[in-house]
Amino acid sequence: MQITNQKRIAARLLKCGVNRVWINPSFVDQVASAVQTDDIREFIDEGWIKAKPVKGTSRVRARARLEQKKKGRRKGQGTRSGSSNARNPRKNRWMRTIRSQRRVLKELREEDTIEPSQYRRYYLKAKGGSYRSIAHMRSQMILEGVSFPGGDE
Repeated sequence: MQITNQKRIAARLLKCGVNRVWINPSFVDQVASAVQTDDIREFIDEGWIKAKPVKGTSRVRARARLEQKKKGRRKGQGTRSGSSNARNPRKNRWMRTIRSQRRVLKELREEDTIEPSQYRRYYLKAKGGSYRSIAHMRSQMILEGVSFPGGDE
């Protein structure tokens, strides 16, 4: 038995492609005997003929990947395109370190831990790139005899 015409009519009624038309295997004989559009419409109402859902691209893997990226994974050599300077510019690194160092120096001056003259000296040293980090700067200050109220010694 051929149900090509019935599928074509159903596709037109369901507003979908012929390949998306599903006919219940239990009622194939009744559908095959149907000739008129009204009969097909009736079968659609009864649920013997349906349109299959549209197949989409699953986002499951994409979401899992994004979740990993949020955790800082997938940053290996194979993923990188662009120099380390393009990804984390030297200027940004410098701005981050110098601003944090200057902020600490300013706090120390305001707390009277260091004199304004000492502040100026350490400020210029920081500007010259003498210190890698705040911790490095503090350790150098301790070596030079600056005592911190927090007990960093």
